[in-house]
Amino acid sequence: QVHLTESGGGLVQAGGSLRLSCAASGNIFNINIMGWYRQAPGKQRELVAAITRGGTTNYADSVKGRFTISRDNAKNTVYLQMNNLKPEDTAVYYCKIRVLVTDYWGQGTQVTVSS
Repeated sequence: QVHLTESGGGLVQAGGSLRLSCAASGNIFNINIMGWYRQAPGKQRELVAAITRGGTTNYADSVKGRFTISRDNAKNTVYLQMNNLKPEDTAVYYCKIRVLVTDYWGQGTQVTVSS
């Protein structure tokens, strides 16, 4: 069994910053890809950023230059540093990890950016 614990969401004014964390626990041997997705009301879930075990990163165009994804392999934890937040970043943010060929999702954390 794999469990993901997310933290760090909240309410922030436009231009502010937040840092999301997602810690994985359970039957984990080797997490390949760790990533963050988000879903705004009425929209489809979309990839925000992802990082491989070796540190290769991938970002959505809308967050490039503002968000930074990182991971601590020893702690099985992935982070998302979000700077210069905009109202359009408001969404529920979900952590996802891939272990071998299986994906696991976190429960989601709300990020609200006020204008």
